[in-house]
Formats: sequence, C-alpha cells, structure tokens
Amino acid sequence: MHHRHPEIAPQLLSETDEQRQLRTVLRDFYAETSGVEDLRTHLATPRGYDEALWARLAREIGVHGLAVPEEYGGSGFTFAELAVALEESGRALYCGPLLPTVVLAAHALLLSGDRTACERYLPRIADGTLTATVAGFDDGVPGVAAERGSGGWVLRGQTDFVLDGAGAELILVRAGTPAGPRLFACEPAPDSCRRTPRRVLDETRRQALVEFLGAPAAAVGAADGAEGTADGTEGAVSATLDAGRAALAAEQVGGSGHALDATVAFVAQRHQFGRPIGSFQAVKHRLADVLVALEAARSASAYATACAAVASPQLPVAACAAAVVCSETFRLATAEYVQLHGGIGFTWEHPAHLYVRRARGAEVLFGTADQHRARLAGLVGPAARTATPRPAA
Repeated sequence: MHHRHPEIAPQLLSETDEQRQLRTVLRDFYAETSGVEDLRTHLATPRGYDEALWARLAREIGVHGLAVPEEYGGSGFTFAELAVALEESGRALYCGPLLPTVVLAAHALLLSGDRTACERYLPRIADGTLTATVAGFDDGVPGVAAERGSGGWVLRGQTDFVLDGAGAELILVRAGTPAGPRLFACEPAPDSCRRTPRRVLDETRRQALVEFLGAPAAAVGAADGAEGTADGTEGAVSATLDAGRAALAAEQVGGSGHALDATVAFVAQRHQFGRPIGSFQAVKHRLADVLVALEAARSASAYATACAAVASPQLPVAACAAAVVCSETFRLATAEYVQLHGGIGFTWEHPAHLYVRRARGAEVLFGTADQHRARLAGLVGPAARTATPRPAA
C-alpha cells in the first residue's frame, strides 16, 4: 500500500553543509576542466570522454565512491551526496559514464546481496579503475539466456541500446535461466562478445548493441538452487532502475538550471530597440514559466533522492513522478534555451543544441512519460490501495 502522505523526514529534503560544499567544489571543477570545447574534443575519441578527468573525479573528489559503503572501498555516504554530484555533472553536460557505472552497476551489485561480487568489483568502481554497465534490465522477457557450460555459466543472445555498452569493462546482465531470470557478471572479450555502437541522438551518452556469443559469466546474487532467486533478481533489477530514474532526474535538474541561467544571462546583455530583450514582458513570462517548472522539478528530484537515500518503499512512486516532471522541465528549459538565443541558438556551434539532445535522449531513457504515468496509476491508483474500514463516527 502506498500512503497518500509518505513519511519522509523534512530534513532529508534540504541540502546539508557538506552537500553544499561538494556542490561548490564540483561546479568549480567542471568550470575549469570540462568546457564545451573540451566536450566536443573528447566526443571524437574512442571512449567518448576524458579518461584523465574521469580518474581525477574518482581520486581527487571521490565522486565514484560517494554511495559505496566503506567496506567496499567507498566513502559510505548516501544517494543524497551522489545526487549532488549527478546534478552538477548534468549542469556541465559531463559525458563520462557516471550513470551506468556509479549508479546502475554499483546499485545492482549492492542490491544483489552478493558480498563476493561486491568485494570483487565495487572497490574498482569506487577508485575509478573499472567502468561498468547493466544490460537487459528493461526487457520484459530477457533477450539473453544463460546456460551451463563445461566451465560454468555462459551467455547467449543480445540486448540493445546498452549504456556505454561498447566500452564498459564489466556488464551486469539480466538473463533467463530454466529457474527464471538471474543476474550475471560478464567481463566481455572480443571472441565471445560482439559490441556494436549505435548512432544515437545524444552523443554524450553512448549506447551499443551487445551480442553474447557464449560469453563466460558468473552468477550474482543468491546461491544456485536457492528459493526466491528469480524474485530476488527482479526486485534488485526494479530497484536499480528506480535508482537510475532518481539519478537521471538529478541530472535533468542540473541541465535545466544551466539552460535557464545561460538564457537569463543572454537576454540581459542582448539589446533590441535600445533595451535588453530581457526587459520585454513576453520574454519575462517565458523565463518565469521555466523557473516555476524548475522549482517543481527540484522538489520532485529532492523527494526521489531522499527516498533512494533511505531505501524508502515509496521510491517507485517518487522515481516515476520525478521522471515525468524533470523530463518535461528539461525539455522546456532547453527549448527556451534555443528559442531565446535567436539565430545563434540554432547553430551547431552553440552549446544549446547539445543540451537539447541530452534532454530528448534522457526523457525516454528509462521509459517514456506515458509509461511512467501508467506505472504511477498502478502504484497509487484505486486498484493499488488496500481497502481499510473507516473508524465509527
């Protein structure tokens, strides 16, 4: 049952001093190291991002290990601190694989409850030496099957549009078995795993078709033959995707904030008819609409972040709501980013089009707005509520 008034401590919705300091450090860091021209340069490289900057984020600031427990080499903070880092990376349009590695893969490992797998992979994720992703998590019926070979499990089949699928050094795969879906860890090799980059709208977030051709893999999670293995896998997969939606919402808030700030700065200095165009009432109204939408998105993102930080049962509701609100806000903010910059905003040379592409790609990454609304209806609608008798008057 999902209560109409979820119980989340109000202080979890406010930023702490440590989180504010982290935000300041990251904003200054990205301003110095990750400008638009740097971004364009690294998009043309084989990995699509600055690998030295990736290492610095892990080593100097500790972004990769923020939400990783100390026993696995992380800092032992919560999703709330990670969300701050994601918001700032979204604001700077950072193109490193934080979402697939630090959010999806790391959470999948933690939620699996497999200490051996966590001890093997999480310290390397936390120190920035391992990139990882997940595959097949949003497939209804797994497109990959696991079968036992002479040396253990092997994977066969394919899954498409895998985030960082062409470059990740570890892929956590949801694959079908005779006992139901299981989670497997695969370190892909060229002879058993074919990875084909896909051409996508948002070049800052690469995706690929991954084909498993008898790829060796290790089962992650409950021991073979244990009861509830399939149910536990599906629960971990669903929770991982909800964490991904909350993370993506934080990114979208950051991108929307950049779009609004850049547009406000432009209309304040661009003159027509002897006055700044920002003084025209029509422009003010359009920017006010973006600001109102952005505040709503911040609230939705903060609630989803708080739910993820404390593993609240309300996370599915909060994550879907944030996905809808933040996607629509990012789309609006980037549209006005282009429109209110006039002719220059439509050119490929201007950064606005990169944010537009990120916004359009992000709004369908973990499902469309309509799919999220349909899921919300199932979670909080009349059919989802348990009937309880009213107390006698």
